[in-house]
Amino acid sequence: MPAPSNTTVAAHVARTLAAHVDHVFGVMGNGNAYFLDALERETDAAFTAVRHEAGGVVAADAHYRASKRLAAATSTYGAGFTNTLTSLAEAAQARVPLVLVVGDEPTSGRRPWDVDQIALASAVGARTYTVGRTDASATTVIAIEHALSYRVPVVLALPYDVAAAEAGAFVEAPAPRHPAPLTPTGEFSTGVLTELVAALAGASRPFLLAGRGAWLADAGEALGELATATGAITASTALGRGVFPDSRHDLGVTGGFGAEGAMELVREADVAVVFGASLNQFTMRFGDLFAPGTRVFQVDVAPAATHPHVGGYLRGDAAVVARALVAELAGTGATPSGWRERVDVAALRAYPAPERADGLADDGRLDPRAVALRVAELLPEDRVVVSDGGHFIGWANMYWPVASPDRMMMVGTAFQSIGQGFPSVAGAAAAKPDSTIVLTSGDGGGLMALADLETAVRTAGGRGVAVIWNDAAYGAEVNLYGLKGLAEAPMLIPEADFAAAAAAFGAEGIVVRRLGDLDALAAWAARPATERPFLLLDCRISGTVIAPYQEEIIRVNSR
Repeated sequence: MPAPSNTTVAAHVARTLAAHVDHVFGVMGNGNAYFLDALERETDAAFTAVRHEAGGVVAADAHYRASKRLAAATSTYGAGFTNTLTSLAEAAQARVPLVLVVGDEPTSGRRPWDVDQIALASAVGARTYTVGRTDASATTVIAIEHALSYRVPVVLALPYDVAAAEAGAFVEAPAPRHPAPLTPTGEFSTGVLTELVAALAGASRPFLLAGRGAWLADAGEALGELATATGAITASTALGRGVFPDSRHDLGVTGGFGAEGAMELVREADVAVVFGASLNQFTMRFGDLFAPGTRVFQVDVAPAATHPHVGGYLRGDAAVVARALVAELAGTGATPSGWRERVDVAALRAYPAPERADGLADDGRLDPRAVALRVAELLPEDRVVVSDGGHFIGWANMYWPVASPDRMMMVGTAFQSIGQGFPSVAGAAAAKPDSTIVLTSGDGGGLMALADLETAVRTAGGRGVAVIWNDAAYGAEVNLYGLKGLAEAPMLIPEADFAAAAAAFGAEGIVVRRLGDLDALAAWAARPATERPFLLLDCRISGTVIAPYQEEIIRVNSR
């Protein structure tokens, strides 16, 4: 049988997409078979097979977060597409651009196994572009441009009876436009900028907070200069950690993951400027991050301020505005406040230590704080941490420092979903091929994504470590609703042996019941990556130790 034509609609889509995307993740099926054939035969783009369609979107999402490079996912129509919806919603909520190439119903009409995919994608925040026989390349470029311009996932649909249709000789479409940095313009913006300069020049205790938007804008250097010019103390959101170049005056992460002493200092600020952060309820500690007397300014590309505590809003690119502020402050002759030299920032960053020297909680299981501290001592410094969702997210966020925002990602938290962890490893491994990929996941989310444990083992190999916080429960639910007196039986999970599951997929699985069992991680890290397998640490932790951020949520829900 002759090979499929390289002039089909699917081939046009594959070749156009591959000109702008170097990695595609997904599961093959009837609806995307011609696309994947063309991708393999006609392009240099790499394809990584995952074991669940949701995992393809998760991997593409994690790839972008780790690299700022667009990636794609793919699935078949119908059930294949509906399997992607939770992960698609997460990417939409987190404002992560990606392209999901899917099969779709034929142009002749819907079959019994077809659903209204356009409506479903729209419901979770993703726009659909459907290719035709004469516009496949142009439509693909438009979809890519939309994803990049609005920082959202898009769906690129191939109708079943169109994918293999002849589309003629391939003609390269114009490259997608990349959005230029947003520069504040107009009289109002100039007025806010002037007000902001005056506020910083006169501040006694200036504070700068940066989020993932500042990292996307490559604003780190400019923000460092602004912090020096103002003498500001700095901090970041959970997704912006490490964006400030000078850690000596940085409080670390704000919100529920922040150290208590550091968060108390933030409330002493008289002027706070927030760059590229949405100021969600967790970052803002449910409204308690800033004191009532703090003047709060926000710099972001969103159409308007994203929190009612913001008193001045300047719409613009974080790097552009930071550089403008440095220049304006120099022009006014402003001098640094000197606040940060009067504060022992390092002491304020300290997190709670375990209560027992043996690392155990009173119920005989491991204290997760002790596990987190020991793991942090043993992990390679080049680590990229990918996190599933669940109660356990506090431990890595508090105790595992990372070098930059692209080395800590939480796929699932924007949509408050779990089960996104194992396929995140594949995306991060492809984006950071020379780094150690460390997954942190709970037993609930780990079981939900278990099919893609195989994907993680295969794609990360000896560069991969998974830390499973195994408390035999949905910990967040136990901590919130169990304390309210609701029946706990539905919140509990029979203790699963993740170490044995990992071994079945070719990894090294270690059950960790005592701190000494973590010596396996030290031995693993000492070996060359080419000579070791994927490592999974099945940590049997106590559910009695509640993360500080969870205690904050409990307090708010108890009001």
